[in-house]
Amino acid sequence: MEESFKTLAEGAALVVETLAVLTVFIGAFMAALNIAKGLFARTLPMPAFVRSVWQRFAAWILISLEFALGADIIRTAIAPTWDDIGKLAAIAAIRTFLGFFLDRDMKSVTEIKASQ
Repeated sequence: MEESFKTLAEGAALVVETLAVLTVFIGAFMAALNIAKGLFARTLPMPAFVRSVWQRFAAWILISLEFALGADIIRTAIAPTWDDIGKLAAIAAIRTFLGFFLDRDMKSVTEIKASQ
């Protein structure tokens, strides 16, 4: 029974990690499309255009970080060792740190856009 649960959890973690990778890929693809579109039909000044593309891509990265953290939690939930828990804590701290500062930067860009 426990072995079946471990196999199921590994499969679920792999699916969630795949979602994380796909999310970054989709975000990068969308950013590249927006850059290409913006270079030919630019309606915003260059700094505002770059901020706009960055802000959308950052949102995709934040979502991807959440998926990746979820996959790590799934993997660690099954009979974790103290080493596994320590690694998860370090990964969670780093991803939380990245997510916090990306979110803060996105809010500051939104505030700059609102004040213009």
